[in-house]
Amino acid sequence: MRIDSANLRIGFRKQKILTGVSENILVIKLGALGDIVQATGPFAAIRAHHKDSRITLLTGPAYAAFLKRSCWFDDIWIDERPGWKNWRAWFRLRHRLKRGRFARVYDLQTSDRSSSYFHLMLPGSRPEWSGIARFASHPHANKRRDDMHTVDRQAEQLHMAGIETVPAPSMDWVDADVSRFGLAAPYVLLVPGGSAHRPEKRWSVGSYTELARRLVARGVTPVLIGAGADAHATGIVDSFCDGARDLTAETSFAEIVALARGAVGAVGNDTGPMHIIATAGCPTVTLYSFASNPALCAQKGPDVTILRRDLLTELSVDEVEAALKLH
Repeated sequence: MRIDSANLRIGFRKQKILTGVSENILVIKLGALGDIVQATGPFAAIRAHHKDSRITLLTGPAYAAFLKRSCWFDDIWIDERPGWKNWRAWFRLRHRLKRGRFARVYDLQTSDRSSSYFHLMLPGSRPEWSGIARFASHPHANKRRDDMHTVDRQAEQLHMAGIETVPAPSMDWVDADVSRFGLAAPYVLLVPGGSAHRPEKRWSVGSYTELARRLVARGVTPVLIGAGADAHATGIVDSFCDGARDLTAETSFAEIVALARGAVGAVGNDTGPMHIIATAGCPTVTLYSFASNPALCAQKGPDVTILRRDLLTELSVDEVEAALKLH
C-alpha cells in the first residue's frame, strides 16, 4: 500500500499541535489597553494548551514591558504597524513571520491589519491560523461575532480552534511596589480622561471635581490616574480639589494594578485603565454614554457597576457617589 508522505507529514504536525509537543506558536494582540486586559484569559488558555511550545506574542510597543511580567510568552515582538505603502517594512515583517516557522497563529486582534499578516506569508506554506482571515484553517465562523462581548467572542474563537477552557481575565500575575507614592488608606481612584477624539465618552471635569470634593469631605483621598494626554482633565480636578492626589503619567500598568488592590473604589470613563482596575478586583464604577456599548466591551471583574446615559451630562454626581457604596 502506498503512503502519501505529504499527508503523513501534515497529519503528524497537526497531531503535535493537539498533544502539546513543542512547536512555535504566534499570538497576535496589538492593542488597545482594554483589549489587552481582556485577552489575558485567552493568553493563559493558549499557554496551558501549548505548555511545551515556544510562544511568541506580537503586540504594540506600549504593552511589551507589561506582558513580559507574565509567564505566557517566551518572546515578545513589537509590531511596527507599517503604513500600507511602506513596502520595505512589509517585506521585513513578512521575512520575520516566515523565519518564525510558526505551526499555528492565534490572531486575537482579528482586524483587517492582523488578517493581512496571514496573506503576507504567501507564496509558500502558511501556518494553521485561528482568526477571521479568508482561508484560515481554524476560522471563527460565527457571523454574529461582532455582537458578542470581547471576552465571550475570544473564548468562542479558541473553542473553535480546539481550546476548550478559557479562564476569565486576570491580573493575579502582576506584582508592583507602590510605596513610593506614600498613599494612605482610604483612597478612591478617579479616571477622568480617555480618548482625546472621543469627548462624548467623558463625564464632565466639573462633575469629577465635585465628586473629588465630596470624597475629601468623607476622609477619602481622590487619586487621579491617567496618561499624559489626560493631564488637562486631571489637572483641573487637582487644582480645584484640595486633598486630591494627581498621579497622571506617573504610574506603570503594573502600578495601577497594585493601586487598585489597595483602593476602596474607582470611578472612571470607559477607557483602558478602568479595565486594569476592574480586573484587579477593585470595586469599580464605569460611566458609559451612547458612544460605547457595555454589552460588547464592559469591564470584567468581581465588583463592576455600569452607569449608562446616552449623554453623560444626564448623569448626576449624587448617583455616581451612591454607586461607589462607600460606608
